[in-house]
Amino acid sequence: MRPPRPPRRPHPVRLLPAVAAVLLLATACGAERPGDDTGADGVGAASRAPRTPVTDPPVDGVRITAVTLPATPTPTPSASDWIVHADRLADDSGISAAYEVTNDGTEALTYTVLFDFTTSAGEVMSNQWVTVRDVGAGRTVRGTVELGVLVPGASPVTTVRVAEVRKVPAAEAPTEEGVCPASGIRVTADDGDAAMGLRVVGLRLQNCGTKDYILDGYPRLTLLDEDREPVEGVRILHGGASVTTGTGLDDPPRALTLAPGESAVSGLVWRNTTEAGRDPVNAPYVRIHARPGAAPVTITPGLDLGTTGRLGVGAWQRAER
Repeated sequence: MRPPRPPRRPHPVRLLPAVAAVLLLATACGAERPGDDTGADGVGAASRAPRTPVTDPPVDGVRITAVTLPATPTPTPSASDWIVHADRLADDSGISAAYEVTNDGTEALTYTVLFDFTTSAGEVMSNQWVTVRDVGAGRTVRGTVELGVLVPGASPVTTVRVAEVRKVPAAEAPTEEGVCPASGIRVTADDGDAAMGLRVVGLRLQNCGTKDYILDGYPRLTLLDEDREPVEGVRILHGGASVTTGTGLDDPPRALTLAPGESAVSGLVWRNTTEAGRDPVNAPYVRIHARPGAAPVTITPGLDLGTTGRLGVGAWQRAER
């Protein structure tokens, strides 16, 4: 892992004398506009971005409750009309949404949610994935998703919406970086790669425990539908060549002993080709057993298998250090 980069020094910014004076005053004295009610954070209530309540219905248990959209200043503000606070001089857009996740099920779930930040016409300017872990049965968890930096030239964002929700049993969810589950192995999937109807998703198993871990063969897979019920009619084939060539998933299986800290890799490959007159098959979830008897881990690669009826899987191979 590369060491973290030292923080960059900001480039000097040339300011007009009047604006520079306002900045100096704001930094030194915490200036206010007349009539402002300044809070404990030193930011006046009038300068805070307004939070607008949202009453849209939930999407699969996830609901946006409010959206924060900073007011757009006039093109030529004067120094007397605007207060510049030193802690607001970053590139952050200030756009965010408050949300709540409600688990109406009978077991604890981990949610993965895609939030879209859109224009008034519905065009997506950016999006953010958020993972909400261990939401107990019958419980509601609240949080905030932030847009961060908006791409230069992007149209104004006016709406935040729930675009996609995936939820898996909390006990089967991949653990976050740096957290080792009780099984002593951490199984994760990458973001995948797609080109001309071909899809490839990489799998990684890390021995984060204290004992050696032995692998021999292929991951055991169960494809699951939206309700996390088994998907029928799809053949799971060994090796990438069962779908296409050049995937790097055709090495034969071999016995591996992973010492603590070592990893193994595998992968999934499929095509989303669809033939006319046949219904395509989708499997949002894949339950993985790293070896027979291993604790299951459920990932969310969103398999769009078309009508091919095939999914290739590679054998576990030792990961390069």
